[in-house]
Amino acid sequence: MKILIVNGPNLNLLGTREPEIYGSVSMDQYLNELIQEFSEHEILYYQSNVEGEIINRLQENDFEALIINPGAFTHYSYAIADCLKNISQPKIEVHISNIYKREEFRQKSVTAANADGILSGFGMKGYRLAILSLI
Repeated sequence: MKILIVNGPNLNLLGTREPEIYGSVSMDQYLNELIQEFSEHEILYYQSNVEGEIINRLQENDFEALIINPGAFTHYSYAIADCLKNISQPKIEVHISNIYKREEFRQKSVTAANADGILSGFGMKGYRLAILSLI
C-alpha cells in the first residue's frame, strides 16, 4: 500500500518545538522507524507551512491512503477541508497532542468531518496507529 503522510505548519520543528507537548523525537527520526517497521508498504512524506502547497500535494492523488496532521490549519482551513472531501482514498487525521485538552480555539477541527477517523493525544504513536488502521 502507498501511504502519504502530510504534516502542516511547524511540524518540521518536531523534536525541538515545545517538547513537553510534542516530544523530543524529530519527524525524520520517527518516519525512519515507520519506514523500517512497515517496509512492505511505501510511505511517502510531505510537510509544508503553506496551505496551498498542501492542497496541491493532496491533489496529486498518487497514494492509496492518507494520514494528515494539518497542524494549525486544522482549526480554520476550509480549503484543506474541501480538498479532503474530494479524496476518495481512506484518510485519517492525526494530532500529536490531545486537541480537546488544549486552548479552546484548538478544540475544533474543521477538517475532521472529511476524514474517516481521528487520532488525537497519542503522541507520535498516532502515526503508527493510523498506519495500522489503514493496512
